[in-house]
Amino acid sequence: MSRDVVIIGAGLIGCGVAYELAKRGASVTVFDRAEPARAASWAGAGMLAPYSEEIADPAMLALCDASLRAYPAFVDELRERSGVDAHLRREGTLHVAFDEGSARELAARCEAFRRNGADATVLDRDATLAREPMIAGNVRGAVYVANEAHVDNRRLGRALVAACTEAGVRFDRTDGVSIEADARRVRGVRTERGFLAAGSVVNAAGAWAGELAGVPASARVAVRPVAGEMLALAVPKGFTRALVWSQHTYLVPRDDGRLLIGATSLERDFDVRVTAAGIAALLGAALRAAPALGAFSLVETWAGLRPASHDGRPYLGRTAIDGYVVAAGHYRNGILLTPITAQAVAAVMSGERPPVELAAFDPQRNAPEAA
Repeated sequence: MSRDVVIIGAGLIGCGVAYELAKRGASVTVFDRAEPARAASWAGAGMLAPYSEEIADPAMLALCDASLRAYPAFVDELRERSGVDAHLRREGTLHVAFDEGSARELAARCEAFRRNGADATVLDRDATLAREPMIAGNVRGAVYVANEAHVDNRRLGRALVAACTEAGVRFDRTDGVSIEADARRVRGVRTERGFLAAGSVVNAAGAWAGELAGVPASARVAVRPVAGEMLALAVPKGFTRALVWSQHTYLVPRDDGRLLIGATSLERDFDVRVTAAGIAALLGAALRAAPALGAFSLVETWAGLRPASHDGRPYLGRTAIDGYVVAAGHYRNGILLTPITAQAVAAVMSGERPPVELAAFDPQRNAPEAA
């Protein structure tokens, strides 16, 4: 690995890779058009729930499982480096059902959760309410996944940026950046301020990874944006503990008293508007699951862009262009996959053996002639 590395994209993935490379002695500059750790990294809910997602792809499930196991040490290290606690909470995930048919279906899904590695238990009505009293009294039952977690992704971003800065990473805001490369290798990047030579360039541009200018056709990746709208209510601290999942809507508590509710999923290019229909749908689902929430204030709404790949797997590793590396396409699991992505990509770039097998995530699987 060249000691001079440029990373394009200052989200959690880009910052994570920058941090791991800086620890290995690289000179790292991170470019982004926005403040570090914003965009999808700021907009997410911080769910670390690979088993509840019922991921059918064995390679993807193994990657998510490895990253979940890496999270406690990752958060502890960042707290020691930065002084910022990302508030990793391992209270599990509670899937709730409100009619007999849904309860039977959820009990059947519990077996799928277990096959994926979940510590999952079927709860009756009384046990569900004992675990989460805010849930509506007409709840019929639930499945509790004990070995899942959630993290405050905004605090995680702050911790990563601070740890990167402490390790010598430089952050630079730019309105536009493009790669300069020939048919064989990358030369560096160009911004409005001129050309910056680099031995390695990492594309961690999130939803914009497929739009990065200057990338030769043989190394492009097919990343598209998928919008997601969310909202937050102000609730008393301790009002809820676990991540609650009601059909396609989730409720995620924060230590500061906010309760996050998400999320819509809309294929609408780079549009980050928050719509009345989206917020109404989220509020309606949340109030059906927990009517008591109707008494609390709506304090924030926002939208972000998930970076979806062509096959549901992220692109991780080297490309056909020497020195050009991709870490993008994480879709719904970017926050969950931050530790393992950072460690694996940095290891590959440093000539080390990565902590997980990356063949299934090879960016070359997306070569135009194979797509």
